[in-house]
Amino acid sequence: MPNRSATQPRRRVAITGLGAVTPCGNSAVETWSALIAGRSGIGRVTRFDATGCTAQIAGEVKNYDPTRLFAVPLHPRGPGGEPLTQALSPKDLKKFGRFTHLGAGAAVEAYADSGLDAHRATFDAERMGVSLGVGLGGLPEMEAMHDTWKAGGFRKISPFFIIQIAPNLLAGQVSLLLDARGPNMSVASACATSGHALGESAAAIARGDVEVMIAGGAESTVTPLAIGAFAQMRALSTRNHDPEKASRPYDKDRDGFVLSEGAVVFVLEEMEHAKKRGARIYAELRGYGATADAYHLSSLAPGAEGSARSMSAAVTRAGLKPADIDYVSAHATSTPGGDGEEATAIAHVFAENKSALHVSGVKSMTGHLLGGAGAMGAFAATLAVHHGIIPPTINLDSVDPVCAALGLDFTPNVAVKKPVRAALANSFGFGGTNASIVVARV
Repeated sequence: MPNRSATQPRRRVAITGLGAVTPCGNSAVETWSALIAGRSGIGRVTRFDATGCTAQIAGEVKNYDPTRLFAVPLHPRGPGGEPLTQALSPKDLKKFGRFTHLGAGAAVEAYADSGLDAHRATFDAERMGVSLGVGLGGLPEMEAMHDTWKAGGFRKISPFFIIQIAPNLLAGQVSLLLDARGPNMSVASACATSGHALGESAAAIARGDVEVMIAGGAESTVTPLAIGAFAQMRALSTRNHDPEKASRPYDKDRDGFVLSEGAVVFVLEEMEHAKKRGARIYAELRGYGATADAYHLSSLAPGAEGSARSMSAAVTRAGLKPADIDYVSAHATSTPGGDGEEATAIAHVFAENKSALHVSGVKSMTGHLLGGAGAMGAFAATLAVHHGIIPPTINLDSVDPVCAALGLDFTPNVAVKKPVRAALANSFGFGGTNASIVVARV
């Protein structure tokens, strides 16, 4: 694949497609509508009996039908090639793990949304790649197959088990479905996973490796072991009596995050390629920062110092100044320590314009998608730029005094209509890994 030389200008990256399957909706449109309406997707756990666990709430994807892929009239192999509906059978679908069901649905939606399918006859499939990450992978299938093995022995283990759980199988399935023959990979960096997938995909386009990347992340780990383990860490909210109010970033009564499942996928495209075909462009992905705290495996560094470096790097690489950023889609998990540390870093990086800056945490509505969280935050930032609407932080009834003292506007409870020139999205993960993305109006 050709690379750009050091003397050639960096190629620009357009966002031309979006797909989402989340607790707030089974499409990008449904999810965005819920976010700007301030509507929570969190409820009591229904996927298993959570009796005895201190945390009994989650953000579950509701009424999702994975066979909806069969209804999409796409021809990714060109007008004369095999349609998408023939590239996948109901029998094949049963081989997917749940995170692949969700991720493939979001990816096909993003691809359809981009309008690329109409151009496949003249588009080289080797110039389209896939980078779809997952944080924990096929944990539901692991737990279920372990029970099957314990009860029935080795002969009861499904021959499709590895295909269901391997983290890279989502990217692999999407490349098969959409005939994407360029780079194919899966990032796994905890809750920064899909932030890194987006940033590294944009870098591949910028240096000339590809014209298009299908990028994002997915997760489906609403299981006894995952919720039980996070609960034992005392990381989860125990507001079981009021699930929709449980995730409350920056509020003085927050008591932990809410585990969720879902997938968010982008189509990233080289700007001139997108313009030439007349694509609708949501925004430009202009900057990407990636850093490490090198401090602690599960806690942010004091003052979120590594996060601050990530944000600064993204803004600088976007060719912007902090004052050019109108909105920060924060990582904001609703944990007692993490929110304040990230807010401190935001106030530091954007000190010169913090009085005009809006900050919000959409996890107040979606919960924490883990491997899908970075793309979820970038989704909010992208559509804020595109529509001029900033989604709120719901359940923010009384701002934590530590956060209030920073002088930031956390966009409490109601969306704000306001032109957004550029927005930054954060995602941070266990292991001290940080990703920040800057998107801007074209």
